[in-house]
Amino acid sequence: MLIAGFPAGAWGTNCYLVAPAAGEECVIIDPGHQAAQGVEDALRKHRLKPVAVVLTHGHIDHVASVVPVCGAHDVPAWIHPEDRYMMSDPEKALGRSIGMPLIGELTVGEPDDVEELTDGTRLELAGLELSVAHAPGHTKGSVTFRLPEADDIPSVLFSGDLLFAGSIGRTDLPGGDMAEMLDSLARVCLPLDDSTVVLSGHGPQTTIGRERATNPHLRQVAAGQGAESAPRRGM
Repeated sequence: MLIAGFPAGAWGTNCYLVAPAAGEECVIIDPGHQAAQGVEDALRKHRLKPVAVVLTHGHIDHVASVVPVCGAHDVPAWIHPEDRYMMSDPEKALGRSIGMPLIGELTVGEPDDVEELTDGTRLELAGLELSVAHAPGHTKGSVTFRLPEADDIPSVLFSGDLLFAGSIGRTDLPGGDMAEMLDSLARVCLPLDDSTVVLSGHGPQTTIGRERATNPHLRQVAAGQGAESAPRRGM
């Protein structure tokens, strides 16, 4: 298994390229602000051929490079239908202007081919099997992607802005909802094995076991309590 990741752009959003091995087909997860060059560099370094872009949610810091990346490689983008509008109208998704200087650097809109994600789907792309879980709370259309355990490699959860190392996603933007966030954490994250590796939308990697033991928000969810407001990470 090959997972190449890098933080991109003004918000340091993690973009991931996932493939069975170097020299094979790959899936690109969350090519956000100023991620296009990093994607091209990783494709060349690992001799990868992209077959799809998949998106954990529609915020501009996760989708800003979708149009150029999909266009350059003639691949579809997959997104949950409740977040699809954000690709064409990022300011509505934030409830405010994201700033004229940044707008000038963005290619707003949809790529030519958009596919919609649904809860429980298993995407078979590039020789991989990605399990999709609808996980609203940060946005209405937030999802996670999970790779199953294989041989000696633990399961991997691409959590987007649902779960971070030491924190959880913010819920104060349009479409955010703390009750839905708590339900998604309980339903999507808590049942996973402690060995599951968590690759989030921002910050370092972690594991479910580490977050179960040390993340104050997840600990409160596990105890059936509410969670305090999370730090404002990402958008």
